[in-house]
Amino acid sequence: MLILAMIYVFAIGCCVGSFLNVVIYRSPRGLSLIKPPSSCPGCNYRIPAYLNIPLVSWLMLRGRCRNCGYAISPRYFIVELFTGIIFAGLFYLYFVYGIREMGFADTGGALSGFTEGGWIIFLLHIILISTFLAASAIDLELYIIPLSLCYFVFISAIIIAGVAPAVIPYEQIVSYKLLPAASPAAAAVTTGSLLGLFLSFYLLKKGIIKRSYPLDDQGNELEEYNHRKEAMLEVAFLLPVIVLGVLSLVLYKNLSSAAAFWDRLGEIPSISCIMGALWGYLVGCAVVWAARIGGTLAFGKEAMGLGDVHLLGAAGAVIGGGGAVLAFLISPFSGILCSVLYLVFKKTNQIPYGPFLSFSVILVIIFNDQIQQILNLYFY
Repeated sequence: MLILAMIYVFAIGCCVGSFLNVVIYRSPRGLSLIKPPSSCPGCNYRIPAYLNIPLVSWLMLRGRCRNCGYAISPRYFIVELFTGIIFAGLFYLYFVYGIREMGFADTGGALSGFTEGGWIIFLLHIILISTFLAASAIDLELYIIPLSLCYFVFISAIIIAGVAPAVIPYEQIVSYKLLPAASPAAAAVTTGSLLGLFLSFYLLKKGIIKRSYPLDDQGNELEEYNHRKEAMLEVAFLLPVIVLGVLSLVLYKNLSSAAAFWDRLGEIPSISCIMGALWGYLVGCAVVWAARIGGTLAFGKEAMGLGDVHLLGAAGAVIGGGGAVLAFLISPFSGILCSVLYLVFKKTNQIPYGPFLSFSVILVIIFNDQIQQILNLYFY
């Protein structure tokens, strides 16, 4: 049963990898992910289903279109294989090797944790890793991260946060940190910050505050920007978020009725998990945005992209605010060697940061227990 399960998970991963290839090509170009069906970029030959089998088709066709002989990039095969390995590898690490303690009984064998509710955590982590794989491939090629990918992870995290307490006992979720769960104080700050965010968008729409890095009439970037001025515009956008977040915390600390309200609300498992995901998103965004603004003001050049802001925000919705901060702190170390190689082979000093953030997030997800042990050993 275990071998069959591993093969099945690997096959599902390869199929997802095939779809990720579509996402990697079409998403940054503004094309539909559904229509038209897969076709050869050389002759537009519609690829039939029997020639669109992950891994197998590329090998059978020897990397070429059957109709015109157009070379099909090995990236398609590599992404499918790599995604299949990730799916099977994470399944093995979680439910066979037990790299993360989840609190499930092991009396039913290796698959008991999966069937007892671990499947929903596995699903969320696979969604994040798969999406970040696509985002990293796009960032490496085009130096952009489509925000739609970040929003997809964020929405998935919110939905699963609301459903998970019906699948796994809430105490188990909190004890083993399977999902982020907000304290009443964090929930209050989150609500205030979200209200501030809506206010910022309203002020932006009314023109009271200006959009940073505006585009010309054709939707292209301007030839020159005053980067420090653009950074201050972003500070203005974030001020309502910060002010209302702090005000909500002050009310919680000093107004008994507000504290009682959030304490009662925090006792509802689904609300606590949803607020935990929202809090994680805000913290993840805040960490990168602070680095972006600080770096831009210090060096007079745009430091990091807004795609990186939303990428770590989406990660925070899955791994919590603390996990997002930790991933951000790890990312420079994971990127040093890759940065050197990138400079040597690509001959450019423009280095996409999304892949480094993504890799660090994955490390935090998989090695959560070991990281917690190290932090407890040296800081507590």
